[in-house]
Amino acid sequence: MATTPLARPHHLSFSTILHSLSQTPHRLRKRMFVTWSPDQEMNQVRQRSGADMKRKLEWYDLVALGVAGMLGAGVFVTTGRVAHKVSGPAVFISYIVAGVSALLSSMCYTEFSVEMPVAGGAFSYLRVTFGEFVGYFGGANILMEYVLSNAAVARTFTEYLSHAFGVDDPKSWRVQVDGLAQGYNALDFPAVALIILITLCLCHSTKESSIVNVVMTVFHVIFFGVVIVACFANGNPKNLIEPKGLAPFGARGVLDGAAIVYVSYIGYDSVSTMAEEIRNPSKSLPIGIAGSVLIVSALYCLMALALCSMIPYDEILDDASFSSAFKNMVGWRWMGNVVGVGASLGIVASLLVAMLGQARYLCVVGRARLVPFWLAKVHPSTGTPINATIFLGICTASIALFTDLEIVIEMISIGTLLVFYLVAGALIYRRYVKLGGSGGVSSPLPTLLFLLLLTSTSIGFSLSWKLNGGYWWGLAMFGTAAIAITGIFHRKVPCNRSTAEWSVPLMPWPAAASIFLSVFLMASLKKRSFLRFVLWSCFITLFYALYGVHSTFHAEEMEMERGASEGNHGEPSPPQQGKLEVQGP
Repeated sequence: MATTPLARPHHLSFSTILHSLSQTPHRLRKRMFVTWSPDQEMNQVRQRSGADMKRKLEWYDLVALGVAGMLGAGVFVTTGRVAHKVSGPAVFISYIVAGVSALLSSMCYTEFSVEMPVAGGAFSYLRVTFGEFVGYFGGANILMEYVLSNAAVARTFTEYLSHAFGVDDPKSWRVQVDGLAQGYNALDFPAVALIILITLCLCHSTKESSIVNVVMTVFHVIFFGVVIVACFANGNPKNLIEPKGLAPFGARGVLDGAAIVYVSYIGYDSVSTMAEEIRNPSKSLPIGIAGSVLIVSALYCLMALALCSMIPYDEILDDASFSSAFKNMVGWRWMGNVVGVGASLGIVASLLVAMLGQARYLCVVGRARLVPFWLAKVHPSTGTPINATIFLGICTASIALFTDLEIVIEMISIGTLLVFYLVAGALIYRRYVKLGGSGGVSSPLPTLLFLLLLTSTSIGFSLSWKLNGGYWWGLAMFGTAAIAITGIFHRKVPCNRSTAEWSVPLMPWPAAASIFLSVFLMASLKKRSFLRFVLWSCFITLFYALYGVHSTFHAEEMEMERGASEGNHGEPSPPQQGKLEVQGP
């Protein structure tokens, strides 16, 4: 395939900048809901990066990437804290609830990724469905979620590495600095060193990084099996019901725990961002995404059960909980060191995959000119998005250096749940609204009304559950309404046959259930998550209004100028952004 020449940079004088800002309302109206077609996303937009990413990955690479991306983050970062403070021994049920929601979301991701195998993941799926701003908003939120969760995982690495060397207090490996605010004054240099090493590895090659990951993942799964057997061998079933029963914090604690441990499933969507580097996307992506979610869900539940059977939930430590549990067992202190080694390697594999995915998200956002274009550069020899990898590595290292793990954990999950909610809604929209072609165009109003009513009933159900004391009449009313609305929509509105080689069965039920669970779990999060979300949303919206919309507008002008120039020389003009369909509502 011939590579489209990169557009010339658009140099702006001060007067031009002022003129552009004065045109902001007009450009927002013109650009916010403009969509690209899947074909343009896979060809014209992808070619803006210059060199193509190299297609070297197979289905087993994807399963290993998905498993590695989730395992380290889930068990070692959240299990001990949630068991001790939120869910008790029923933390394994929290993992089941979160896993069901992740599996439903993964089905939506799979259909999109098979139909449109590009590195942009949710950003690309939302942009071709709801338009530029929604895609940008979702992509920016998932990027922030990646950076925060990777910083949390890196700080957990320091805790387990200290246990691997027989140091019981991980804080001794951090440098306390007077004068900084509490929670930001423990500098974690081992976490920063790890992020720098992984960033350099990812800049070199995706395939070599994948080979390292496959080896580490095989070791990691074997290690998990050893830990599970050792925990159950030293465990006592009575610990699951003592001192206060299986669910000492009640059903509310189980579901609140599910919202927190949902961060454990950040990683499977990284598989979809590898779509441009897969040899056979239509076969490999469904296996890679769904397979990794199922494998990891089973391991999470077994690990959570094993930990809570070995030690009463109220004695589980928040920091390096698995290593600490073994060190408190007579004759098994050595196993605490072994767990520290295995957990450290698992965390390295998890970070490798997550940082692999986040760079590809940012690369595709850069292709769309919504952030500076140099972030979209793909190195011609390594075939990796080198600038995006380095930039996000610096951001992740900065947060990991200063921010306490407890603070980071409270701020994550909301962005992931929001994006999964949007992707499920986008799938329903694409399956029930005809966007053109031989079948003509159908009105989007019935589908938009359904999404609005489903979201409203989901919020009503969630608030009824969230309020102290619980409004059971609200749960019954809103739950029944959500089921009835979905049933009526399924019966009255015809579903378009998916053109993808793999599609979600029984539509719209799986996508509707994904929307319902995403809203419900978001409502269970802490206040700090919503505060972070509001501040970040304000920032990225302002950035879009002051930079993104103008950058894409000027990029459109350059595309049209180049197309006209090539047309004058008798050459075919590439697809032009100015001719895009406005498929949004």
